[in-house]
Amino acid sequence: MTSREYAVITGASSGIGAATARALAANGYHVIAAARRVDKLTALASESPHIEAVELDVTDQSSVDALVAHLGNAPVSVLVHSAGGAFDADSVMDSDPELWQKTFDINVVGAVRMVKAITPLFREHRKGHIVLITSTAAHRTYENGGSYAAAKFGEASLVDTLRLELNGEPIRITEIAPGIVKTEEFAKIRYKGNVDAAAKIYEGIEKPLVADDVAEAIRWVVMLPDHFNVDSMMIKPLAQAVSHKVYRKPIR
Repeated sequence: MTSREYAVITGASSGIGAATARALAANGYHVIAAARRVDKLTALASESPHIEAVELDVTDQSSVDALVAHLGNAPVSVLVHSAGGAFDADSVMDSDPELWQKTFDINVVGAVRMVKAITPLFREHRKGHIVLITSTAAHRTYENGGSYAAAKFGEASLVDTLRLELNGEPIRITEIAPGIVKTEEFAKIRYKGNVDAAAKIYEGIEKPLVADDVAEAIRWVVMLPDHFNVDSMMIKPLAQAVSHKVYRKPIR
């Protein structure tokens, strides 16, 4: 058993989750990298002796329970809920309610499952930090983003609720709300594999954020002194003013 504190990261198979696993492993944590895609997790774990791959589906309570059993009484001090995503870019009137349900199950209910699963370990060890990855969409919606914005609004409200309900306990609670982040999968999943549509999100943006940028924000927040709580951090590329106001260089 390592003497390092443990950090549990959901959605760790790619993007922000994987980048955060690398950052925390390099800065003194034993990382439980958890996600559904075991092949990608195994590749990630091969990069560092301090990253451990564990299969996890946050929409399945039995899978979450299996993770808890695997952890036992490990000194878990950080939970980063990065599992989530957007699954459509439709107007409300054109949307599929099943995709709304899927979006809420992963982003909101999945976060609730993980908080309920890991908080008892925080209480046992008298130390903990819950970090939920929301979005700028959690604070201002936009056309054709209804399902994602609604779910992220819900996740942001979970942060605020937890801060009230866990007040007085040695558990920090932080929301990280990224703007446009260029990762290999987020936009492709949202646009159902349409590479051209996915590319347009980043078109003309001189320098969007990347997963490592968000991971650095998470690393900084969790490594602050225990009395120092960052309630919410919104991070965006310089070109992005709000969710739908983005400067794009003209294509010549």
